[in-house]
Amino acid sequence: MSKPHDYDVVIIGAGMSGMYQLHLLRKLGFSVRVFEAGTGVGGTWYWNRYPGARFDSESYSYGYSFSEEVLQEWDWSEHFAAQPETLRYLDFVADKFDLRTDIQFRARVASAIFDDGENCWDTTLEDGTTTRSRFLITAVGPLSTPAMPAIPGIEDFRGESYHTGTWPHEDVGFAGKRVAVIGTGATGVQTIQEVAKTVGQLTVFQRSPNYCAPLHNSPIDDDTQAKIKASYDEIFAQCNSTHSGFLHDADPRFALQVSDQEREAFYEQRYGEPGFGIWMGNFRDIFVDQDANDTISEFVKNKIRQRVKDPATAEKLIPHNHGFGTRRVPLETGYYEVYNQDNVDLVDIKDMPIDRITATGLECGGKAYEFDMIIYATGFDAVTGGFDKIDIRGLGGRRLKDKWVGGPRTYLGLQVEGFPNMLTLVGPHNAATFCNIPRCIEQNVEWVAELFDYIKAHDIKRIAPTLEAEDAWTEHVYDVGSKLLFTKVDSWFTGINRNIEGKDKRTFLLYAGGAPAYREKCDNVAANNYEGFVLQ
Repeated sequence: MSKPHDYDVVIIGAGMSGMYQLHLLRKLGFSVRVFEAGTGVGGTWYWNRYPGARFDSESYSYGYSFSEEVLQEWDWSEHFAAQPETLRYLDFVADKFDLRTDIQFRARVASAIFDDGENCWDTTLEDGTTTRSRFLITAVGPLSTPAMPAIPGIEDFRGESYHTGTWPHEDVGFAGKRVAVIGTGATGVQTIQEVAKTVGQLTVFQRSPNYCAPLHNSPIDDDTQAKIKASYDEIFAQCNSTHSGFLHDADPRFALQVSDQEREAFYEQRYGEPGFGIWMGNFRDIFVDQDANDTISEFVKNKIRQRVKDPATAEKLIPHNHGFGTRRVPLETGYYEVYNQDNVDLVDIKDMPIDRITATGLECGGKAYEFDMIIYATGFDAVTGGFDKIDIRGLGGRRLKDKWVGGPRTYLGLQVEGFPNMLTLVGPHNAATFCNIPRCIEQNVEWVAELFDYIKAHDIKRIAPTLEAEDAWTEHVYDVGSKLLFTKVDSWFTGINRNIEGKDKRTFLLYAGGAPAYREKCDNVAANNYEGFVLQ
């Protein structure tokens, strides 16, 4: 006799994608259970409470678009909202749609194993509880698995220590303290500029400098709030038309086809505007032509030299192994000016790595440093890390981690051959991994919901992609990526994190063909009776 399943669908994660997927599947009449490791909803915005955490896409372009009531009832206080406000927003959405009823908190998933004979997934929590469902949806997020650096002695430190991705819920003070920050990526930049406001002594340990650009944040006044609420249709239409779902789209001109004066004026304009315009709204060739990229790289290098008073420190803060925008661009507010403070030191550890963490601080280059607090802003095991920490096994007991050992392979970034009935929201090779993420989350979730509507109408018990479809999509992802300078650089885009064993070979984790092209492909697949999938 077949064993009954407990739910139609199990969803792993109650962040933005898991919350919305729950909402839509419930409306379709499916029984759903969401397992969330934290004590509340919010995903990224639940875990990342580090000082300075905030949006780098405009608040009103980031929130959900599916509910007119939510759009009109919620007021964003800033153009780029901080983490506490964003978490309040997600709590507001969860309350409005009574989502917590079907979410189990403090429920970290240890394994998910497919039962081939029953066409079901058995999902087991760390407490040993197992739940059976017909379908499994992963909503684990692309930046959800913090990566600690491979430095000996981390456990020996007797002071306060934190990773930005697992920041405590209670307040952490810096006044009068000797603080070390290890890492100068996006989270490091936001943390450093905030800690520097009150710290006693701050020492920043930098391995790889990044090109940072000004955020230019500001409050939203009442008149602007009213205009935003009257313009949401236009705002989301604009986002849906751009390559990466932001309000900013590439300038149609080429950097090398305008005069030097025109190009310099354009860069000045973009540098002085809020948000990602300088990254996503720049000349169309700066990500494919090295000579074009050199022009914007030199512009930003000169900005760093102008803002940092000490020339030697400025040169340390300037990247020399990649061009502007070929890694994720951190947006900042006074970041470079931090290094003009007398109580801030910068230590370059690229050629002189940290030797070890000690009970009282750390040793680097033969010198001992003493600290009251160490902050690890060392990033995440990006995109695939959330999958790797769960023992996911498909047909024949094959582990997903083993299948992806040479880099991820998917169909549309939404399913994996050999793992039937598992959908991967915001998975590798999905446009949502290189996007103003809520805009692409909505596309993913709505497409999956339409698939489930089809499944229900046709009494489908099993869905899986063919190997040929997976091969073709994976080849397409790499072919599109090969045309971009992104893929020539070590970054989390290319699967590199030297703090993690085995993550030192370049692959490509994103889909860089653009959100509109991805949406069109997904829609065509659905229109052709889910071409590339086998439905039984």
